[in-house]
Amino acid sequence: MANITKKVSWSSRADESGAAGEGTPLLNGSEQPRHSRQVQLAWWLTVRLTAVTPEEARRCCVILDYDNIENQLFLEEERKMSYMGFRCLEISRWVVCGLIGFLTGLIACFIDIVVEQLAGIKYQVVKENIEKFTEVGGLSISLLLWAVLNSAIVMLGAIIVAFFEPIAAGSGIPQIKCYLNGIKIPRVVRLKEGPMIHSGAVVAAGVSQGRSTSLKRDFKIFEYFRRDTEKRDFVSAGAAAGVSAAFGAPVGGVLFSLEEGASFWNQMLTWRIFFASMISTFTLNFFLSIYHNKPGELSNPGLINFGRFQGDSVAYNLYEIPLFIAMGAIGGLLGALFNVLNYWLTIFRIRYVHRPCLQVMEAMLVAAVTATVSFTMIYFSNDCQPLGPEHTEEYPLQLFCADGEYNSMATAFFNTPERSIIHDVLCGILLATITPDGSIWADPGKYALIGAAAQLGGIVRMTLSLTVIMVEATGNVTYGLPIMLVLMTAKIVGDYFVEGLYDIHIKLQSVPFLHWEAPATSHWLTAREVMSSPVTCLNRIEKVGTIVDTLSNTSTNHNGFPVVVKPPKLCGLILRSQLIVLLKHKVFVELARSRLTQRKLQLKDFRDAYPRFPPIQSIHVSQDERECMMDLTEFMNATPYTVPQETSLPRVFKLFRALGLRHLVVVDDENRVVGLVTRKDLARYHLGKHGLEELQLAQT
Repeated sequence: MANITKKVSWSSRADESGAAGEGTPLLNGSEQPRHSRQVQLAWWLTVRLTAVTPEEARRCCVILDYDNIENQLFLEEERKMSYMGFRCLEISRWVVCGLIGFLTGLIACFIDIVVEQLAGIKYQVVKENIEKFTEVGGLSISLLLWAVLNSAIVMLGAIIVAFFEPIAAGSGIPQIKCYLNGIKIPRVVRLKEGPMIHSGAVVAAGVSQGRSTSLKRDFKIFEYFRRDTEKRDFVSAGAAAGVSAAFGAPVGGVLFSLEEGASFWNQMLTWRIFFASMISTFTLNFFLSIYHNKPGELSNPGLINFGRFQGDSVAYNLYEIPLFIAMGAIGGLLGALFNVLNYWLTIFRIRYVHRPCLQVMEAMLVAAVTATVSFTMIYFSNDCQPLGPEHTEEYPLQLFCADGEYNSMATAFFNTPERSIIHDVLCGILLATITPDGSIWADPGKYALIGAAAQLGGIVRMTLSLTVIMVEATGNVTYGLPIMLVLMTAKIVGDYFVEGLYDIHIKLQSVPFLHWEAPATSHWLTAREVMSSPVTCLNRIEKVGTIVDTLSNTSTNHNGFPVVVKPPKLCGLILRSQLIVLLKHKVFVELARSRLTQRKLQLKDFRDAYPRFPPIQSIHVSQDERECMMDLTEFMNATPYTVPQETSLPRVFKLFRALGLRHLVVVDDENRVVGLVTRKDLARYHLGKHGLEELQLAQT
């Protein structure tokens, strides 16, 4: 066995395990080039965007093992399990999904109630203050009060995020997409508060494992599910439950997990995810009905909804379809512009607003500016509406309106963001105002919905799941076709200029994200051009000192090792995490012979160490133990996936994407290891022509 050297660099990220500025292997056979300006920026973005320590950033792209490791221990356990045992496991999966949906719905209910109560206090105080100073003068004091209240509340949340759990910043959707795609981001499913999609995933990751690593509590249940394959399925259910609770869209939640996750689904898994989504919606509706003094009424929508379209407002004509498509194209253009501006703003923030204290100040400044803009729009608004006996406005503000009237602009701002959506009309008001006589020839709500779909689709580029989510959120399937056309048009137009918002943030973090298909012009590439070589291999019976030295080498960060027998032919594959557990339990040949009563290592020992396997530096191996031998036969995956050298890149890509692989061994005609393909090797080819030109330059 020998340490590897690098034939070509496959990643644009800075070195993952070596010292800064050194060309060191990133994964098995993946060495980084010397630092360039682009690489330094990518490394900086990785650390700052994920808000983790540099050491965590070096591990931020650890790939998850979505393929079961079929070693002898695994096969023995599966073969010993009876039919009833498998049925009990299946029932346990349904129970866990039900718990995930129930807890996610409870969290959504709690968030909704707390936000409504806090916002109600703030708006009532501001409303009374404005009414007081409208008569006596001095509305600037009301503006200052609003800005201070906004900033104080935001400051509390910003301090918690910036100083205690930075990964909770943002929507969490890019991180969850990465997790479902097979990439582990540090602390992404740790206990934290976040948007409902992220919160659902966090709940799923904790409940499905029967323990909480954040709270350091192990309930000794669901131990069979402590592996990446099972955990991924439950996190998918959690993300779907979060979407369902947020939008009241259980089917949309399932499609979101399917669209953003992996393709290796089965029918039973889909039903379990749908079950979690339905339980989440039911739980939210049930407890909100109690909160609104209507117990048992389960017609409450999700946290965010677009209102209900009834009567003539749901009708649309054939001549309007081209108008919808045009709105989708405009939404794609505006979305692309927004994404470009967001990209450069993110770069600016990373360079100049990187300290936690500056991030808190930035959030407070945005809150104060928001209050100022809101107050200004209310102050100069002349849109006064009559205040009927059955008005639904909770905080009607008269301001300069006549008695019996209220300022309708204040209705949009004196509400939580979820309720404000119902009052917003975008595009519909514009269509009404451009007519000569000011008559409304189109329903404003209808065009507001289509305009919102166009803008949202132009930014996030989601099609299938977003269509269903918006249909479910409106409670009417009539707009299914217009929404689909708008979202498809927005995606096509937007993709011509720049990627979607989530994909941009994923790329900024230099994450090896695998898309659904390989690049269209990649058939001329084979596994030989993609693979990393030569590869660090281990013998089936290897010296302990050799294993320790390989794992301890600070210039490498290998996670998978092909196992060979002499003559050097492939006989299996073993992971770094497995080797660390074997070293921790002293599974040496000599000790096994001398200790006849030594307990045989079981899969439970590996599951107890999952997912935070100890670092190799914490494993003590004496000098005498270094001379011992370790037999890997029982613990290695004896049937790893392999491909010949001439396998095309699209075929290799499909194997990784469909099976959730972490490593793919490349062998010659005599089954000798000639290279190893990892997700990081494949991810760079999504860069297209520029990436291929960079490859050719590196090869020369």
